[in-house]
This record gives sequence, structure tokens and C-alpha cells, in this order.
Amino acid sequence: MEETNERLRCLLNPETLVIRRTAGVRSHPAISGQLTRTGLAEDPLLYTGGGRTELQLDLLFDVALAGSSITTEDVRELTAPLWRLAENTADASGQRRPPQVRFLWGKAWDIPAVVVAVAEQFEQFLPSGIPQRSWLRLRLWRVDEAAEPSAVGGQPPLVSDQLAVVSETISLAETLPEELPAPAEDWSVHEVVGGGAATETAETEAAAVGERLDQLAYDYYGDAALWRLLAVANDLADPLRLAAGTLLRIPPLTVLGGRP
Repeated sequence: MEETNERLRCLLNPETLVIRRTAGVRSHPAISGQLTRTGLAEDPLLYTGGGRTELQLDLLFDVALAGSSITTEDVRELTAPLWRLAENTADASGQRRPPQVRFLWGKAWDIPAVVVAVAEQFEQFLPSGIPQRSWLRLRLWRVDEAAEPSAVGGQPPLVSDQLAVVSETISLAETLPEELPAPAEDWSVHEVVGGGAATETAETEAAAVGERLDQLAYDYYGDAALWRLLAVANDLADPLRLAAGTLLRIPPLTVLGGRP
């Protein structure tokens, strides 16, 4: 863990390490249909910059291994610290986010990351129901050490205490007009991406949570503070929780009047 320099060791080396890279590229459709001319074979692309690098580790923990010096009978005592890496904790500024970690493996791997999902399958139970073996899957996203991991475009991220009363926050007269016009052809549609829907019963809820509104506002408008425009345009009750796969309407800045 970066903040405490605590080392969390694995019982056995992983059998596999899967690394995936998602580039900062998205298709750019519109509500009325694809933004293409007749004869084009592919949708126009929106180059958002950045991207995401994901690591997936499958780890084995077994407290009943022959010759082991481990004294506990409950394998959960070994895996509980890894579960806590997916919990939000308050940093020095009071914002809540998962702790930043560093994946170290010999001299070949040194990757700063955050844990976004944990899944665990238990086996070899004692008569009391205590599990002795665990197959644990960790999903990590690499973080950019050159930039503040919790900021988007120089803007602080949305946090729950700032949006405790969403209806009051997003109806500020100085920020938005009283009523947005009906969607038109120049409005776009964005499909929220993220960890994807959880497919395993032990997956954490974080696996199904997608992008944030402030990220999308920065991608489309160059200003993370315009997340309120997206919240109003889509009648969102909870701007902090966008499920992966949600379709959002993206109005042009001209709906604000006087803005390009």
C-alpha cells in the first residue's frame, strides 16, 4: 500500500497474470442515428485520450498445505486484507477512494494501481463451516503517477458529501437554464463503460459501476464542472452511480446559451 508502505504478501505466486489495455477511443453516435455519411463503413470515432490498463490476478490460498508454518485454520484471515483494498477510505483531503497500491513481483513487475474488484471462491470446509482454501481473483487498474489519480482535468472529483442533496445542487440558476430544450439531432448518445456487469456471485458491487459524470463532462466539453448539465439532461437521481451500459444523452453546449 502506497500510503502506509505495508506489504501484503501472497501465499503462492499466481499461475497467470492477464493484462488488458483499453484505448481512449469511443464511437460517436447520435440520438437520431449514426453520425456517418452514406457509404462509410465505420462509425466516426471520438478520441478521448488516456485509456485504461487492467491487471487480473488469480491467487491460491490454502492454510492446510503440508509443511506450512501458517497456524490459522480459517483462510479468510489471509485474504481479508486484500478485500479491504477494494474499500473506499478517506485520504488526506477527506475524499473517499480505494487506497493506491503497488503490484510488485520480483524485479520484473512494479505497477501502481488501485483494486477495483475482488472475487473469492472457498473450498475444503471444516465441519464448523470454516474454509481452508481460497481461489481469489483481483482486478486492478493502473494509475498514472504523473497525475493526481483522483482528479479529472484539473478538477476535483465528485464526492458524496458534495452531492448529498442532488436536486438542489443541479438546479442552480447560475449554472443551467430553467428548462433544457427537447433532444435534437445535434445531441449525442454515450454508453457508460466500466467494469461491466458482475457475472460472479462473489464479485464486488464496484465491478458494475461505470464512469463518472465529471469524467464525461471533461471528455465532451473540456470542463468537468459541467457534469450538472449531463445530470439534468438525463434526469439522474444519483450522479455518483452510473451503471455500465447506461445510455446518456449528451446535449451540445449551445443549450446553455452564449456558449460555443
